[in-house]
Amino acid sequence: MATQSDDDLSPARRSAVICPKCKSAMVKVQFQNIEVDRCTSCKGIWLDMLEREHLDELAGSDAIDIGPAKPQEASESRHLACPVCHTPMIRMVDLNKPAVHYDSCTVCYGVFYDAGEFKEHQEHHVLGFFKEWFRRKDANKPRT
Repeated sequence: MATQSDDDLSPARRSAVICPKCKSAMVKVQFQNIEVDRCTSCKGIWLDMLEREHLDELAGSDAIDIGPAKPQEASESRHLACPVCHTPMIRMVDLNKPAVHYDSCTVCYGVFYDAGEFKEHQEHHVLGFFKEWFRRKDANKPRT
């Protein structure tokens, strides 16, 4: 996995968004040119529409997730409201990594990851990228 430099993360500043999980204040954290909201208490991460997709393209973006290396068991039933539009969010499962759960807003399309979940999502995404790249490279090799 790529090494993260301190220059990629901008200092945090207060956010208008309140954490949907613990209702604590969130701070803005910037990785390169993408700004996300991170909870000051539970360390969960709120990503507005398309921010996750943009972060997926950037090596080392998992540095925004300062939660534990492995996410906690996500078996608990919960009902979180979107911190932006206040509608109920739905609990989602990453099909490629079933241990990774996140909450998604069906109105504004934002997503909330508990601490550690985004890091797990990125780990799978980066590994999948390299596996696919090598598979394509091998498929294009001339046969001898």
